[in-house]
Amino acid sequence: MDLGAQASAFLVDYSPYLLILSWTILAIGVAQNLVYALQLPAAWAELRQRSQAEDSESAFQLLISDVAMPISLVVPGYNEEATIVESVRSMLSLRYPDLEIIVVNDGSKDSTLKVLIDAFQLVPVTRAHEQAVKHQPIRQVYGSPMYARLLVVDKQNGGKSDAINAGINLSRNPLFCVVDADSLLEIESLLSSVRPFMEDPRHMIAVGGTIRVLNGCVVKNGQVIQAGLPRKFLPLVQYMEYIRAYLMARLAWSRWGILTLISGAFGIFRRSAAVEVGGFTHGTVGEDYELIVKMHKHMHNHDRTYALRYVPEPVCWTEAPETLKVLSNQRKRWQRGALEVFFRHRDMLLNPRYGKVGMLGFLNNLIIDVLGPIAEVLGYILMPLFWIAGVFSLDFFLAYVALFFAFGVFISVCSLILEELELRRVPRASDLALLTLVAVIENFGYRQLTNVWRIIGWWEFLRGKKSWGTMTRKGFAPPSTPAVPAGDTVRPA
Repeated sequence: MDLGAQASAFLVDYSPYLLILSWTILAIGVAQNLVYALQLPAAWAELRQRSQAEDSESAFQLLISDVAMPISLVVPGYNEEATIVESVRSMLSLRYPDLEIIVVNDGSKDSTLKVLIDAFQLVPVTRAHEQAVKHQPIRQVYGSPMYARLLVVDKQNGGKSDAINAGINLSRNPLFCVVDADSLLEIESLLSSVRPFMEDPRHMIAVGGTIRVLNGCVVKNGQVIQAGLPRKFLPLVQYMEYIRAYLMARLAWSRWGILTLISGAFGIFRRSAAVEVGGFTHGTVGEDYELIVKMHKHMHNHDRTYALRYVPEPVCWTEAPETLKVLSNQRKRWQRGALEVFFRHRDMLLNPRYGKVGMLGFLNNLIIDVLGPIAEVLGYILMPLFWIAGVFSLDFFLAYVALFFAFGVFISVCSLILEELELRRVPRASDLALLTLVAVIENFGYRQLTNVWRIIGWWEFLRGKKSWGTMTRKGFAPPSTPAVPAGDTVRPA
C-alpha cells in the first residue's frame, strides 16, 4: 500500500475523531473572539466616562495640592548603560509634589553603575531600611548632591523581581511605582495614575498605565518631544499590538473588576499590600502577572474588599524589539511567564471563592494563554489538510478562515478607531492610514509567527527554562548610534 492510500485509510478510520478535533479548535477560536467582541464595547464605555479635559484638570489640581500620596519610583536595571541616564533624567523631570526615585542596579556587568555615578555625581550614603521582603545583599547605596530625591542602589544580581524587592525595602512612601530602566514616562503620568488611589484610598491596591512604543519618537532631555510611528515593520506591528492589549483588553478587564495583569514596565502599587504577599516572587519570568494574582488571592482568602484599575491616559514609552530574534525571545518569555503563573495558581480557576477573578479572569487566561496558541497553530496546519482530504466541507473551512482572519482584522481596526475617537494619539492622517494597513496585514503572517513562538514558549515552560534571553537596545540617541546588548542575558532566578 502506497503512502497516499495509507493516508486515505487513516482519514476514513479516524474521521469522527478528526471532526471532534476540528470542532474543538473552532470552539476555542469562537471563545477567544467572543472575549474580544465583549471587550470592545466595555472599553469604549469606560473611555467615554473619562474625558481628556477632566484628566488634565484633575492632574493640575493634584500638582498644586498637598493631598497627593507620596510615591517611590523603583527602577530595576541590569546592563542598561545605553538608556539608564536618559531614563533617570526623564523621571527627575516628572511633575509630582512628593516623589523619590530609587534606581536599583542589579549587579550589572556593563557600565550601568559608572554612567550613573558620572552623570549624577553620586556619592556613597547611608540609608536605614527594614527587611520587609527578601532580596540579594546590597553592596552600596548612593545619593546625588544634585538631586536630593534620587537614590541609587547597587546590589548583587538576583533578577528583576529581586531588584524590585530591594527597592521596596528602601522605599519610605505608602505607594511605589515600578518602571523599567529602558522606559520614559510622560511628564504628568504619575499625577494621572495616582488619582484612583485618591478616589478610593481605603481599597485601591494597584493601578496600571498604558505602554507605548518609543521607536520612531524624538527624545530630548529624557522627554518625548515628538511622537512618531516606527520606521521598521516589527516595531510598527507591535505598536498595533500594544493598542489592542492596553486600550481594549486591560481597559475592559478594569471596568469589569477582574484585571489580572499590570505591566511591570509601569504600575503603581500600595506598598503594604505588596509586602503582605511577600513582594515580587523569585524564580518566575512573569513577576508582574504573579504579583497581581497573589494580591487577588490574598485579598479573597482574607475576605477583604479591594480594587485595581487600569488608567488609559498615563503613558510610559518603551523601546520595542526590532529584530525577529529579540522579539521571539520576548514572546517566548511572555508565554512562559503566563503559564507559570496560571499553573501556580490553578486552584483559582472556576473557584467561586475567588469571585469574578477565578470564575472569569482565570477562565479567560485558560482560553487565551493556555489553549489559544495550541488551537491556532493546530488550526493553521490541520484545517487545510482536513478540507483537502474531505474530512469536512468547504463551508466549514471558510467559516474557520473568516473566524481567525477576518475577525482578527475587525478587532484590530476597531481598536485603532476607538483610540482615535477618544484619545487622538496618532499625530497625522497618513500615520492613521499606515496603521490601518498594518492592522490588516499583521493577521497574515505575523500573527501566525507569534503563535509559533508561543508554542515554543510552551515547550520551554515544560522543560523548566528560566532565563530571560537577550534584549538589544539602541537607546534614546539618534538612529546612527550602535545597538547595545542589554537586559537579562543569563539572569538567575
